[in-house]
Amino acid sequence: MKSKRLILGLYLNYFVLGISQIILAQNMDALRLHWHTTTAGVAFVISALGVGRLLVYLLSGFLSDRFGRRPFVMIGMGAFVVFYAGILLSPNIYIAFAFSILSGVANSCLDTGTYPTLIDLFPQRDGAATVMLKAFMSLGELFIPLIIGLLTVGHLWYGWSMLFVVAVILLNVILLWNADFPSQAEVQQLSASEQAAQKTPAKWYLDGILFVMYGYLSMATFYLIAQWLTKYGASVANMGSLAAHALLSYYSIGSIASVILTAVMVNRLVKPLTIQVSYTFMALLAIMAMWQFPTPVVLSVGGFTVGFFAAGGVMQLGLTTMAKFFPIGKGLVTGIFYTAGALASFTIPLITGALAQTNMHSIMLVDVIVAALGFIVSVGISVRYRVLFGKTAPELNLAK
Repeated sequence: MKSKRLILGLYLNYFVLGISQIILAQNMDALRLHWHTTTAGVAFVISALGVGRLLVYLLSGFLSDRFGRRPFVMIGMGAFVVFYAGILLSPNIYIAFAFSILSGVANSCLDTGTYPTLIDLFPQRDGAATVMLKAFMSLGELFIPLIIGLLTVGHLWYGWSMLFVVAVILLNVILLWNADFPSQAEVQQLSASEQAAQKTPAKWYLDGILFVMYGYLSMATFYLIAQWLTKYGASVANMGSLAAHALLSYYSIGSIASVILTAVMVNRLVKPLTIQVSYTFMALLAIMAMWQFPTPVVLSVGGFTVGFFAAGGVMQLGLTTMAKFFPIGKGLVTGIFYTAGALASFTIPLITGALAQTNMHSIMLVDVIVAALGFIVSVGISVRYRVLFGKTAPELNLAK
């Protein structure tokens, strides 16, 4: 019987991760004043999350295959605690940048420890298990903007939002301390059986490149929205503070709704890769509308729509698909896939931070281009799946 404490603890970590990915951007004005810098300076600190991911993903993925998943889950939680303490104590953006790298390190360790654990715990429902991580991330993204908005309106210290997250992490350390992770012997046996069942081996020089591109583009599509939607609404659509912060909550609600609806549809009505391609296309249409018609109504509907189609689990579905293509070494596969996403989280704040100084409106055009490329790559993955597995091959089942 699978450990309920283990599963609950793993998912709770992703509630924290969802908060951690946007909390600096949501506190951008307060941090700008605290560090005596500009919006671009805060964006510079945010970009360090991508640096931490880039530095650690491949190594942590390789080592988690070798030494097990538990150490990396625990290291990730500890790194988050140090990150929050460092952000609150940093006197300038350069020290804050160094501590922000730890947020990326924490993200990397959690991913390479958690995704392989869930895939091995639920080999017949791996898609559903990994997509649910996105649901908990979306809950965090939904929760924290409302808290920060209330703190702002009440003229309370922004640091309370960060101390809350630290408290959640410390409680989760207690929950996971003695939880039972799958043994390495069980993991290796399962991976070997999955590889033996594969009819045609995937090619790294073709399929691997497609997945690396998809990892970058899918992350960039919704990461840009998560980081800039509030500022975009305030600056371009002239929305008030609470209304602008609420845009990200609509985005998070869309993401949560997508996780639930997608699991139902993929089991009964639609093939997963069909969902992956169609969702990417719908996200492109929504982002185009937000670029062309930046009104409060369009941004509110668009925020929900992008959350639904771009941030509702298609990236997690892409990782699960990649694990089907390359079943040996799921930790390393996770590291490779999310290294591409890390590159997006590093480059997107730098590019958009520079654009924000001159033309906030152009930020959404960048996302239009990124989403269009993501759609093209998702079509390529779908074609390769049919070539490798055939039309009669068993599809990934998110709700089996």
